[in-house]
Amino acid sequence: MSARLLVEAPGMLTTVQDLGRPGHEHMGVPPSGAMDPGALRVANALIGNAPDAAALEFTLLGGRLRVLGADCVIAFAGGAALHVGAIGTSPARALAPWQSHRVPAGASLTIGPLECGVRGYLAVGGGIAVTPVLGSASTLTRARLGGLDGRALARGDLLATGAGRRRSPRRWLTAREAQWFYRDGPIGVVLGPQQDHFAPGEIARFLGATYHLAPQSDRMGLRLTGPAIAHARGADIITDPIAAGSIQIPGAGQPLIAMNDRQTTGGYPKIATVISADLPRLAQMRPGQPLRFEALEPAQAVRRWRDYSDWISARETALRADPNFPIFPLLYP
Repeated sequence: MSARLLVEAPGMLTTVQDLGRPGHEHMGVPPSGAMDPGALRVANALIGNAPDAAALEFTLLGGRLRVLGADCVIAFAGGAALHVGAIGTSPARALAPWQSHRVPAGASLTIGPLECGVRGYLAVGGGIAVTPVLGSASTLTRARLGGLDGRALARGDLLATGAGRRRSPRRWLTAREAQWFYRDGPIGVVLGPQQDHFAPGEIARFLGATYHLAPQSDRMGLRLTGPAIAHARGADIITDPIAAGSIQIPGAGQPLIAMNDRQTTGGYPKIATVISADLPRLAQMRPGQPLRFEALEPAQAVRRWRDYSDWISARETALRADPNFPIFPLLYP
């Protein structure tokens, strides 16, 4: 029997996500998927799931789930405190994030508010079992697509899990490695494709300015506040494709960065595009947090993507490689 998860407190915006549904943007369907795919992959590796197994993406406030039917193994990739609620007269127990844990049936698992970053990922043995849409379990809430009825979780929801492990080697990511997901530094961009719609001085203003993430930011796009960028040839273009990381400059001059649930076309000129390697880091920035941009050549962007991919792959390999870690007992005998 596989475990089931009863949602006791859904949190602010908790959705089912995997690595997304690429390949459908020509039909107007964005890829969705985990905003920080590296963190999702590490969470799955910690408990022996496939890299693209569906997990729960928590946003800022965390939530609470009760495990029903069978024991399960879990791992939370994110900067939050975890607690397993009491069974009978047993006291609650704190669990560390970025580690695998075994949770018995009947226990209540609480994910606290995120103390760093914006999003955290709860992987469960066997993955979250929902009906795939266009090959993916990912939720696109504005189209009511995928996940659990195409929406964020609500109190009383019951989530099935796949046929996963109930016992697993104890695995963990070091605190130093976990901090890599929240590293500082400028956000890399490649200029264009419509940088000719901005005077050289406006491009220099964009690259030299400090912006802040606006509270209105979400999975569709990140709104920035800071120096306005003026258009040289008007704020409208013939509608063309929007890629992940496209930085549009609407009429008011404040940058808007397209993210996972973005519209697939748009009519504002794009001054630059965030490199793929920095999109996950951008997705973990909190409202009000300052950021700056750094212009890169395409070859530099490719090297950074390879470095990012190699780092994640190396951690996955290390976490899956050693079967000799001790099997850990039930939290509550």
